Amino acid sequence: MSDSNAAASLSDRQRRAVAELSIDELVEVLHPTFEPASGADDVTVLTTGLAASPGAASGLVAVGSDAALDLASAGSTVILVATETTPADVAAMGLSAGILTARGGLASHAAVVARGWGIPAVCDAREITVEADSFTVGDRRISNGTLVSIDGSTGEVTLGGREIAGSNVGGDGAGAAPGSALPAEIAEVLDWADRFATGRFAVLANADTAADAATARELGAQGIGLCRTEHMFLAPDRLEIVQHVVLRGHDEHIDDLAAAQLTDFRELLAAMDGLPVTVRLLDAPMHEFLADADPDVAAQWHEHNPMLGLRGVRLGLLRPELYAAQTEALAGAVADRRAAGGNPRVEIMVPLVSTAGELAAAMGAVRSAWESADAGAAPPIGTMIETPRACLVAGELASGVEFASFGTNDLTQMVFGFSRDDTAAQVIAPYVADGLLETDPFATLDRAGVGELVSTALERGRAANPRLRAGICGEHGGDPTSIEFAVHAGLDYVSCSPYRVPIARLAAAQALLTTSR
Repeated sequence: MSDSNAAASLSDRQRRAVAELSIDELVEVLHPTFEPASGADDVTVLTTGLAASPGAASGLVAVGSDAALDLASAGSTVILVATETTPADVAAMGLSAGILTARGGLASHAAVVARGWGIPAVCDAREITVEADSFTVGDRRISNGTLVSIDGSTGEVTLGGREIAGSNVGGDGAGAAPGSALPAEIAEVLDWADRFATGRFAVLANADTAADAATARELGAQGIGLCRTEHMFLAPDRLEIVQHVVLRGHDEHIDDLAAAQLTDFRELLAAMDGLPVTVRLLDAPMHEFLADADPDVAAQWHEHNPMLGLRGVRLGLLRPELYAAQTEALAGAVADRRAAGGNPRVEIMVPLVSTAGELAAAMGAVRSAWESADAGAAPPIGTMIETPRACLVAGELASGVEFASFGTNDLTQMVFGFSRDDTAAQVIAPYVADGLLETDPFATLDRAGVGELVSTALERGRAANPRLRAGICGEHGGDPTSIEFAVHAGLDYVSCSPYRVPIARLAAAQALLTTSR
């Protein structure tokens, strides 16, 4: 059946079902919620922060990774509490039922990781002060081991445990990430939504591990639109590898990096066999990846504004062995997958590009490394567009690539001059409350500014390369209003966290229904 016939084959009843299924209802099905309190005295609200990742969780307070790991290893359900999280906290985050931070917006490390794993999170709770083994809210001190509850859908943090209403999608009652099976009636409606969108718009996933990829696939993702390879090095033993290569250049640790990536890519391609996997080359902000490195060695790498510093393609060009090792590992994984009878479909994406020169240099290095691996024809190569300059010179960039992906987290940060980590509570929340902003621009894409740059880049890019595929892979890819913009702007896809894939599938089809009337 052709793409147009797939959409046309839907009956009026099926189209109405797609149009009438509530996004809010779908969110409630996907994530656990608390039972309503029977009275005002039943819940003691400690504070309210940013609703950063939906879902509900109760557990014992664990301030910092060490406490979380200790409590979790003893069999306790924990809520990880931190001023903010870094890659060094990932192991503890993965064992936590929920995450609470005093700082960090919707695009902060804690928020992005939590949404990717389906873990409830409340961020930027500015009223709390995090100390060594406790946190304070006003005059109240909450020590490690105290039972608290967080609601990642409302931002509310309460004292004591609360009963989980549960979710048709599963979960362990403590607020852990939901399972992937959807109720049959909702799954059927989403299948109809997919049929209507086939050939017109795709929903991909941001996934970095085989487990995330499997979850995304089960939830209906049509591939991986963003594999953030820096997330593959968040565990302490892996983090050390990147630190050595960044600080010392080409030494024996580059072989360790390549070996680790080969294993990761093999598992990822097996999980997504037959579906496209877009691998973004390393984009490692120095303040995150060198936080616990030898201070004497790392001092020269200190940056006052690291999100605008040595990262993305800039690091790849100054440490060319990084991208070469990653590319050769990916080529090896592709060859291994083919030898096993699989169908690997990979693409490579260059991050944080601002000039045609740096893109050309990076692409040349990638192609050279692929050729040296003797793995057949090089895969499609694309670029991230996440700086204002890249939007304005998109025609120059597009002429040499096969696809472009808008990284709207960074693009929003640069367009507004809003820090992804520091402005949520201090600036954005009061602006929204006072009507100075309609919504948090990190939650819903700003059409007048960021959206205008995206549209301009798309127009200039396709003028230079009419076959250019383009999509959004920032967190806006899971927001229904932002997806509506993407559809109407003529983009080809969005890529979002695995647990937001069903929402994106429904939102895309609903946006397409409005354009076809």
